[in-house]
Amino acid sequence: MSVQPAPTQTSGDPGRTPPSGSLQAGLKNRHLSMIAIGGVIGAGLFVGSGSGIAAAGPGILLSYALVGVLVVLVMRMLGEMAAANPTSGSFSAYADRALGRWAGFTIGWLYWFFWVVVLAVEATAGAKILEGWIPAVPQWAWALIVMVVLTATNLASVGSYGEFEFWFAGIKVVAIAAFIVVGGLAVFGVLPGSENHTAGLANLTGHGGFLPNGPGAILTGVLMVVFSFMGSEIVTLAAGESQDPQRAVAKATNSVIWRIAVFYLGSIFVVVTLLPWNDPAITARGSYVAALDSIGIPHAGEAMDFIVLTAVLSCLNSGLYTASRMAFSLGARGDAPASFARTNARGVPRAAILVSVLFGFVAVFFNYKWPDTVFAFLLNSSGAVALFVWLVICFAQLRMRGIVLRENPEKLVVRMWLFPYLTWATIALISFVLVYMLTDPAGREQVIMSVLAAVLVLAVALGRDRVTGRRGSADADAPV
Repeated sequence: MSVQPAPTQTSGDPGRTPPSGSLQAGLKNRHLSMIAIGGVIGAGLFVGSGSGIAAAGPGILLSYALVGVLVVLVMRMLGEMAAANPTSGSFSAYADRALGRWAGFTIGWLYWFFWVVVLAVEATAGAKILEGWIPAVPQWAWALIVMVVLTATNLASVGSYGEFEFWFAGIKVVAIAAFIVVGGLAVFGVLPGSENHTAGLANLTGHGGFLPNGPGAILTGVLMVVFSFMGSEIVTLAAGESQDPQRAVAKATNSVIWRIAVFYLGSIFVVVTLLPWNDPAITARGSYVAALDSIGIPHAGEAMDFIVLTAVLSCLNSGLYTASRMAFSLGARGDAPASFARTNARGVPRAAILVSVLFGFVAVFFNYKWPDTVFAFLLNSSGAVALFVWLVICFAQLRMRGIVLRENPEKLVVRMWLFPYLTWATIALISFVLVYMLTDPAGREQVIMSVLAAVLVLAVALGRDRVTGRRGSADADAPV
């Protein structure tokens, strides 16, 4: 069974048909379920949460809750569109049809660029951990090994990607669940030897209050945690290669609330109740390691290194998959070389994978050679792409609801709540976060550089549309 990439249409270029080539429906329901769960648990949760706690105190819970609500609303909108029309291009394909070809082109390439940079970040992070375990192998060699192994996995078949991700995500889920259970028992003094934590709830207000750095710290925390949620949308791309995409998308969309509540809010709640928010160990050793150390769990650091490595490999695996499928979709719509949309006998878009990993290798090289200049530029210019993606999802959903109701109303099995009011409220909230980032020195640089990157890609899209438009309708269906 194969899933043909869905043709997309725009008002300016109707009836465009993708080039030949099809993806295989090789992802099982258990793969999709674990991809959906693991997609919201990134390495940033394990590594970056300590900085957020230090900045906002226990109020970081409100930061996570605010971003969590934002992600739930965005995923609901994306789920509505994906359930009606599952496709490997996901929001890029929907933007193409709802907003115009320029929108699908721009957000598709920006998203691809984001994940290519993420490949370099995660490969370097994983290499550092592995070098600590086996110093005889240099860090660059570990990064190369990790990238080659996961490239081979993605080239083998979509099923092998799904199987790897199933186990990677499973380890993350089990680790977070165990942390919440053990930490919760310690907070209330049920865990043997944790009697000193019976008053753990007092840490929520006992060191300068729930908001020790003022209410503004909540927004500061938002800026620090928002990007750790990136990846929740991967399941809508993967659904196009599943045997029952509509059911998979509906299930993932409906479960995103409890996933965020349990894994993010639950685990951070345990940290800020077990330890004072200003404990130096939170930033020095990491929030989860510090919490486990405080209740006497042996070898907490080593265990967390293994879990972080698993999260890094999971992010690498999914990042390469996501970048290649977005490139495949762009090729299928004529927005990238047609070779990107060709698949081999196993339904794998080999060219899209190899080009994505090639740029990932280049970014890794930049990270080692010029970490503070060239690679810093790459990081900053992709830093706000997540928020751009969410904005595009919102605006696309505003238009796609009418298109689906007009053409296939029976496919509207997932509906955005309180449409269109909550959609507009989400747009306002994302816009506010982007504007607030301009008041933060690090955030300002990310927004400005990301906007410049978006303007550059948009200029290419508009210039390309103008050139192809002059070719006449005879070439309307020809891939570019």
